[in-house]
Amino acid sequence: MINGHTEIIAHIGYPTHSFKSPQIYNPYFRSIGENSVVVPLACEAQDYPQFLRAIFALRNIRGALVTMPHKMTTLNLVDVASPAAMVAGACNAVKKGPDGRLLGDMFDGEGFSRALLRKGHPIEGSKVLIVGCGGVGSAIAAALAAHRPAVLHLHDRQSASAHALAQRLQTYFPATRVEISNPDPSGMHTVINASPLGMNPDDPLPLDVQRLAPQTLVGDVVMAQTLTPLLAAAQQRGCPIQIGTDMLFEQIPVYLAYFGYPTTDAQTLRQLAQLEG
Repeated sequence: MINGHTEIIAHIGYPTHSFKSPQIYNPYFRSIGENSVVVPLACEAQDYPQFLRAIFALRNIRGALVTMPHKMTTLNLVDVASPAAMVAGACNAVKKGPDGRLLGDMFDGEGFSRALLRKGHPIEGSKVLIVGCGGVGSAIAAALAAHRPAVLHLHDRQSASAHALAQRLQTYFPATRVEISNPDPSGMHTVINASPLGMNPDDPLPLDVQRLAPQTLVGDVVMAQTLTPLLAAAQQRGCPIQIGTDMLFEQIPVYLAYFGYPTTDAQTLRQLAQLEG
């Protein structure tokens, strides 16, 4: 029951049709008797800078979840950004500090790496291909770099994004080998689609699945559907997969702590979630 005491977590992005967070957070809040609600808010890029400041003028806002296409923009809108956000070049969590300043953090990468490790999939010493070097791809690259992979291969249709990410990684993780490459998955231990390709039915695949080895784990951050075309094709080749919501479930406990709520584990969140499709 939403009432005059309800606190809001804004989930801001555009478009909002693939948002899963309200179906995960809100059942959890009900289960613990927390009078809070996650609300999806569709805000286009040109309106976002003004909107983010305006929404934090509300007295009953607890924080904001930020998703595409605003994560990279958010880094320049907050007053203080965490080291994780600085490395990633993006923020996906914003809250107001006691002094009124906006604080930004980034949890996508931690969620993705936690999901890999929970599956028993090694990161240290592995070869990884990341397709898409925007906010989520940068966050994943930063989190994986902390686990000392043998090499991170980066690809983005906007080559400047890949080169900028490589520079940040080499600044903060100088021992990590980083290469700008084409999206060739052959010889990789882990292949990650961190691009928007797969959100729409007519999107092309982000890479040539015929070059995937059966032992390569293929992950996708797209949540428009559980089994994206890329993941379906990878499964047909015998590859283990990681679906987009795996990253989401693993980062939510970190988000909850960040916003000052009682936290839980990914398994509990999955049991309570009311996901469709």
